[in-house]
Amino acid sequence: MQRDALLTQDELDFIQTMQHNPQLNVRDATSSLLVNGGSQIRDLLTRLAAHEQVTIQANFENQQMTFPLHLVEDEFHALHLRLGVPSIYEDGPMVRPWRLTLEEPVALENAKGQPGTFWVHEVSHKGVLLEVRNKTKPPKHFALWFSPSGYERIALRGNFERETESGFFAYELSQTDADETERLRQFILQQHRLTHPALHT
Repeated sequence: MQRDALLTQDELDFIQTMQHNPQLNVRDATSSLLVNGGSQIRDLLTRLAAHEQVTIQANFENQQMTFPLHLVEDEFHALHLRLGVPSIYEDGPMVRPWRLTLEEPVALENAKGQPGTFWVHEVSHKGVLLEVRNKTKPPKHFALWFSPSGYERIALRGNFERETESGFFAYELSQTDADETERLRQFILQQHRLTHPALHT
């Protein structure tokens, strides 16, 4: 009695190739977290992450990275702790968010993608430093789009803080969309990797 094959030889070869492809079997080390140290510690972290904001902080040189811990449920309804994108800070007379100084200023855009008179010179996960062109008065609040070259644009909302000695305007970001906040942190993390490659290898 001859069995009907469920898969052809080509299909079997393809599946075996996929299983043995090292690039496909690499886990994202920054997103998953294995907690050793016993069930009590794991249970405590899980309970805290379910009800409070829990972070892991790393200090190096004159900088800090604060990673949020999120509780996520997989397809089998098991709960796991996952690291989020970090907030980066720098030490000094006071701890402040790490600011990326752009090589070339980037114009903020309206919803239609048209550049306006506000140009970003520095950005952090908490604020931006803007140049206002065409002698336009800086607004108390803005809701515009940040479109750095090579990246998907990010919605920014800002509240006026102060004018600097160099004539720029500092705005505190008041992001209301968690996805936009995460994308901004991801952009800053990618730029931090380029600026400080030794810390990310």
